[in-house]
Amino acid sequence: MMPVLNFGIHHQVFIPAVPPDWPGGFWWHWLFFTVVIIAFVLTMVMGAIYIERRGMGRMQSRLGPNRTGPFGLLQPVADAIKVLLKENIVPVKADKLVHWLAPVVAFAPALMLFAVIPFQDGALLADLNIGILYIVAISSVSTVGIFMAGWASSNKYSLLGAMRNVAAIVSYEMPLVLAIVGVVLIAGSLSLNRIVIAQDIPFILLQPLGFFLFFAAGCAEINRSPFDLMEADSEIVAGFHTEYSGMKFAMFYLVEYAEAIAIAAIITTLFLGGWRGPLLPPWLWFVTKVMAVFFTMVWTRTTLPRIRIDQLMALAWKFLLPLAVINLIITAIQVLASWPDTLPWTLVMIIVNFTILAVLVLLWSKFFFRLGWGRIEV
Repeated sequence: MMPVLNFGIHHQVFIPAVPPDWPGGFWWHWLFFTVVIIAFVLTMVMGAIYIERRGMGRMQSRLGPNRTGPFGLLQPVADAIKVLLKENIVPVKADKLVHWLAPVVAFAPALMLFAVIPFQDGALLADLNIGILYIVAISSVSTVGIFMAGWASSNKYSLLGAMRNVAAIVSYEMPLVLAIVGVVLIAGSLSLNRIVIAQDIPFILLQPLGFFLFFAAGCAEINRSPFDLMEADSEIVAGFHTEYSGMKFAMFYLVEYAEAIAIAAIITTLFLGGWRGPLLPPWLWFVTKVMAVFFTMVWTRTTLPRIRIDQLMALAWKFLLPLAVINLIITAIQVLASWPDTLPWTLVMIIVNFTILAVLVLLWSKFFFRLGWGRIEV
């Protein structure tokens, strides 16, 4: 059996695990956590919309929403009502059935991801021993919904936008998965619940490069800025959802934020210790960390300029993928070395890993621009 890298300080407050059949048998467990997941996702999406609009307003020296409700808190509710009242328009030559199913197919995987994400020790819908493989597999299904939307719209620009989106997802899936493998090597488990329990110290300290790769690739897969090419001013149309309006467009809008919350929840689980933390209840620690990661996404959206499609693809294949392979090799060496599980060695490894992050990103950035940052326009 492969040795496990187990750095950490074992002085955590004991929190009893939730029984697998809580609150009273399989079906009650399934019903309770299904309702919790749906309520959690919808509530977090509304909160994320408000935080993004309000946060971007402050960062861009403007007010943001401040009219609907106290401090503009009811603005997401007003937006939802407005979208529900809009007319549902479908192109004459569109495939009506596929056009209707596409938003559902895109949204369902974003909701299903939360089935294996723990809110506390054992507090999750299904504690799969291959939970991280489930995450990788289910997250890819939303690509089908995106392509369905572009194909069914009977609009060549929508189809091209869908194909570009699928190409980006396929490209960035590789560095994203390789970043996850580093965490799996350290934790010695594919279960998300076991990965959280293994984090006596957050894995972001042992895998800073893996965190950087996962964050960048995750933002690219869900079209967060600076990778949000569907909303780019330089593009002809909005992308695969150009021919969508009303509630079906709202579904795609919901998918965008649900996927952002899902990526933030996965990052929290893999790199930030999940629900673990002192004093506060576990679920509150989890929610706080998720919103902190989402705020970082908002921060990057407000700060970084949007890139072109050729630059997007070059970043995946020429920059993130080589760094992901190097990070995997370094992690494997550290795991096989079986360093002593003591505080001085833990601090040494944290310093070493952050040094590797800084050196690799700096050196490979220079080499990356020599390889070619996409095509050069004159």
